[in-house]
Amino acid sequence: MKITILAVGKLKEKYLRDAVAEYAKRLAPFAKLEIIEIAEEKMPENFSAAEKEKTLVREGERLLARVPQGSELVVLDVAGEPLSSEEFAARLGQRMTEGVSSLTFLIGGAFGLSPDVRSAARLRLSLSRMTFTHQMARVLLTEQIYRAFKILRGEKYHW
Repeated sequence: MKITILAVGKLKEKYLRDAVAEYAKRLAPFAKLEIIEIAEEKMPENFSAAEKEKTLVREGERLLARVPQGSELVVLDVAGEPLSSEEFAARLGQRMTEGVSSLTFLIGGAFGLSPDVRSAARLRLSLSRMTFTHQMARVLLTEQIYRAFKILRGEKYHW
């Protein structure tokens, strides 16, 4: 399985980079992980709703252009479907059983996602009803992908 995490912005804090690196290392026996970062679109200081929408559309076009060909798209979306770790693992396992060999998880920027990005997704996934920074979402997502593989293998998950 090839897993791509496509994210807006770089991880700025060392502790977040270290956490993602740790889960990437742990994922190595289960899947090939690639992380692609794109720069966040610049937004004027006092932006209008129309300016925000245009910015999200531009950012969305750049994001969709970076989804690897043939990869199934999952977007993290506050309005997406909330899944438990076990449900997430089951979905991942189902996709693998059905022959999906490449998944791309997309994490938008601070201003959200364009409608085109949302509609391109096979699944819109919510990590929680709580709000997290898009940087923290990358850590949580990487951990949950690792946990899903452990669940699918029937292995205990400990820290």
